[in-house]
Amino acid sequence: MRILLARHGETPWNAEGRYQGQEDIPLSPIGQAQAAALGERLREVPITRAVASPLVRARRTAELALGAERAATLQLDPGLMEIAHGSWEGLLASEIRERDGDRLRAWRDTPHEVLMPGGESIQHVLDRAWPAFARAAQGLGDDDTLLVVAHDAVNRVLLCQVLGIPLAKLWTFRQAPTTLNLLEGPDVDHLDVVRLNDCSHHTLLFGEAVHRAL
Repeated sequence: MRILLARHGETPWNAEGRYQGQEDIPLSPIGQAQAAALGERLREVPITRAVASPLVRARRTAELALGAERAATLQLDPGLMEIAHGSWEGLLASEIRERDGDRLRAWRDTPHEVLMPGGESIQHVLDRAWPAFARAAQGLGDDDTLLVVAHDAVNRVLLCQVLGIPLAKLWTFRQAPTTLNLLEGPDVDHLDVVRLNDCSHHTLLFGEAVHRAL
């Protein structure tokens, strides 16, 4: 089985560096173009099943990635929603640094130890996202391809699980807008990472911007 694990396209809050979490922020025009580019890249790829987070930025990215003829096959799973940032949502990193500086430093240095104020920890995200990921892949055969469209933190915890690395290493790789991660294996517990953070459909090799909010 092949799994294409993608992130949603850019939103206005991504561009501004705001923590959006479970706020339902739509794609920006740039994000729409990124998702359309992903769709062009996947146009000839047979996709057996597609599952996305119900948040509009992920759902719309999945629809554009699938194209008009396949969009109706899309399923939604709330287990794939982005981490709940609680009272951080809508704020810039500079604003959080003023209000909750110690926690922000811990989020960067020891993310596995942080509980978002009024929100979730990354362990909470893994505990709901991994079962959703497994549900999405259930019953697929060796020649089947699954498209999963989720979010930055969700993709990171899923990839940590697949790679067998601790959640403390959350920041050791990136997840660009509409990036593709290609995973292959007989089931979700035995996956190889074939491609990681591949966004060549819209970004040059050295062109990716560093995230300003997550």
